Amino acid sequence: MRTTDFSKTPPQGQATAMFVGATRYRSLRSIFALTSAWIRMVREMKRMRGYRWHKVYYQFPLTLGTIAFFEDRDALLRFARTRTHRELMVWLTDGDKRATAGFIRLYDADPSGYSNGVWRAEDGSMAHIPCFTPLSNEVGDGPSVVRHR
Repeated sequence: MRTTDFSKTPPQGQATAMFVGATRYRSLRSIFALTSAWIRMVREMKRMRGYRWHKVYYQFPLTLGTIAFFEDRDALLRFARTRTHRELMVWLTDGDKRATAGFIRLYDADPSGYSNGVWRAEDGSMAHIPCFTPLSNEVGDGPSVVRHR
């Protein structure tokens, strides 16, 4: 069901700001050299007010990325200002070019979304929605959801 109350969802469902980023490293040596500084940074991030959840992903051959969720954009940006984060970014981008590429994207959650069952704060319902969310060029409700049996 559509909702604006995500209080019973897992931590990433309660977040309203998301960070997606990745770094393509020059070599395995760069990735291994990063490890201790990265562990310190993640430890600090997890202790910060507003942190909700994160996941690291890998793309062959030398890319590591992070998806991180925060309570709001301010919490995400406060983390970006931490000493450990700044030092890691300097380490990556200065000096002997430990990385060959990187990107960061920030996303904000819409105030409404969907939840069902034990994650639904209102009533625990597993009900279906009667119509799709409208596309940007549709006025009013989206088309009805037709269930084929």
